[in-house]
Amino acid sequence: MGLHDGREEIVKRQLVLFFIIDTSGSMMGSKITQVNEAIRGVLPELPDAAGADIDLKVACLKFSSGCEWMYPTPIAAESFSWQEVQADGVTDLGAAFEELNNKLSKNAFLTAPSGSVAPVLFLMSDGEPTDDYVSGLNKLKNNNWYKNAIKVALAVGDDANKDVLKDFTGNIEAVITVRTPEALRKWIRKVSVTSSMIGSKSQPASDGQIQTKQDQMIDQIKDIEQSDPDLSQTSTSGDDW
Repeated sequence: MGLHDGREEIVKRQLVLFFIIDTSGSMMGSKITQVNEAIRGVLPELPDAAGADIDLKVACLKFSSGCEWMYPTPIAAESFSWQEVQADGVTDLGAAFEELNNKLSKNAFLTAPSGSVAPVLFLMSDGEPTDDYVSGLNKLKNNNWYKNAIKVALAVGDDANKDVLKDFTGNIEAVITVRTPEALRKWIRKVSVTSSMIGSKSQPASDGQIQTKQDQMIDQIKDIEQSDPDLSQTSTSGDDW
């Protein structure tokens, strides 16, 4: 008998969580410190959130003066070693959108033989794009992986261009404004865990209609805000930036 005779192999589908992080000079100080601490701290929680039948992988795209992947391919969440990101330069969001579009493909970052589920795209920015973001975003909008992805954006402080972030997520309710270091840290954790959980599950029916994963994520954002007043987008409690 073979080694695996009598046992059923579990074929895991792949879910990639993309962190798309503004590392421009305006993020210097407590903003980038909280981003580093929050993502490093939440990584061990993500596999349990996604479940045993999901191969959860993480990819990080940093953008400032140009853009760069932290690693050349997505890494399993339990093996991902977070590299401290530094803040400097301008805000080339358009370059990041073009690079993200290039990797949202079965020929690039979504190559799992057992198939990939729609990815999670988690964008964080505190300012205004300094390049032509529109052409990059238009390319993304024609990408079927992007169309079906869970898309959430954190507007870090009141200087972030929320219209641009809304254009990325498709809905202002998926744009979360954070005004304090504590809120930034908490929201990174909550969005990462919740989106991994939703992304790994089938889409349920609600009142006879299939509820998209994006809609489920928006519902969860509202529930989180109601359960923790400090995370409300209108809250200014604590030390803001």
